[in-house]
Amino acid sequence: MSAFASSPTRRLERALGAAVLCACLLGCARQASDETPERAVQEFIERSQRVHGDASKSRAAFELLAAPARANLEERAKRASAASGRSVTPEEMLAPSRFYLSFQPRAWSTERGADWAVVTAEGEAPSQRKQIRCVREQGRWKVVLDLPELPPLERRDSTG
Repeated sequence: MSAFASSPTRRLERALGAAVLCACLLGCARQASDETPERAVQEFIERSQRVHGDASKSRAAFELLAAPARANLEERAKRASAASGRSVTPEEMLAPSRFYLSFQPRAWSTERGADWAVVTAEGEAPSQRKQIRCVREQGRWKVVLDLPELPPLERRDSTG
């Protein structure tokens, strides 16, 4: 018998080891970022904190926003592009240096309807509580970011 041949016991040990490894890897797999409202909010926070001027990372955060916020940022980018003379993307309108957490969330809870949810993040102190609205768009949970409405564009009369 060759030194490289395996005994039945050794093969069984390797098979069990492989099965345990697969179970561990599957158990550690991350939940999809938009599978639940809580996960969408948590992922948006994580992605926003990693932006630091990186366009691909700001795009990843932008993708978790609900349609009205994306449309608002798209219009802001269009106006910024016209004013600056360079192309500004909507995700660049997310200000990473302005993003900070006023407390570290310790617990999450959710009130949910069919296509809406309100995720509550709670910190250590009773006053540390924030509610974040989410909506389901095309089967995926998105974060509702309340942005100020843009004022209408003023048009100057060119005859004067």
